[in-house]
Amino acid sequence: MNTYLRKIKKNSKALSPVIASIILIAVTVAVSVVVAAWMGGMSLGLMGNAEQISVTNVQFSDGTAPTADTIVVSIRNNGGEDASISKVYINTASQATTILSTTTLAKGTITDVTVTFNWNANTSYDLKFTTANGNNVAYVQVSPAIDVA
Repeated sequence: MNTYLRKIKKNSKALSPVIASIILIAVTVAVSVVVAAWMGGMSLGLMGNAEQISVTNVQFSDGTAPTADTIVVSIRNNGGEDASISKVYINTASQATTILSTTTLAKGTITDVTVTFNWNANTSYDLKFTTANGNNVAYVQVSPAIDVA
């Protein structure tokens, strides 16, 4: 009986190194997929609450003396938190702004931003808005064909 057990032990084989490596790689990939899905869900949850502003309308007003030319931009806050417009740039130059309602845009609201700016007819203007958190929204608008005297 003793020789019979020795024969069984001698013929039994462990997993080959190739199969062991394949199993380890499969387990590693499965764990990394689970961790990536978990982290992706966390980051989407955090990003969904961030401020998200967008430009909904741009109106050019030609000023007659003593009123100056203005550009009125309607901005919507689509994000999950309030947003504040801190700077407005037109063609990369910072402009003085007047917020008609308030500097803070509550989530889901639209606010008009009035910029005093001497604009020309049929000209493309690059508008960029920077929030207090440092987020930027760019928008390009061509002014109407009105002659500003």
